[in-house]
Amino acid sequence: MLKLSRKTLYALEAVADIAYNARAEPVQSKEITARQGIPQRYLEQVMQQLVRAGILKGVRGPRGGYLLARERRRVSVGEIVRVIAAMEDEAGGGYESESAMGKRIIAPLLDSIQQDMMERLDSVTVEDLCSEAAGTGVPRESKDRLDFTI
Repeated sequence: MLKLSRKTLYALEAVADIAYNARAEPVQSKEITARQGIPQRYLEQVMQQLVRAGILKGVRGPRGGYLLARERRRVSVGEIVRVIAAMEDEAGGGYESESAMGKRIIAPLLDSIQQDMMERLDSVTVEDLCSEAAGTGVPRESKDRLDFTI
């Protein structure tokens, strides 16, 4: 079964969490970790890649964290998947066969399936994920948050 990597799934959850729980100040990574159960060691790696790709904006400082760099309707799930896939490709480990069967039959089949999947993922935006979350009753942090800043 073709599956997205764990890092990719964590990246999707993190971006959706930031978009869904958006407020005036940045969302801190420890909040994402607490809400989504994403291990901190994975989260920081993917967040830095998403900042470099222009999907997230990192804000430094004691109240720093992450914001979406663009409107959530302008960020596709496919774009997030590509960023993390590129990060993982740099680390190696992709499918590369030396046999004729692998090169001429299996690799093209997998490429075709991957292209179909990416077209589907490109058609889904972070806005769609947030709408789905709201429609299914996923709790939202920002509504209940009190701000005691003076």
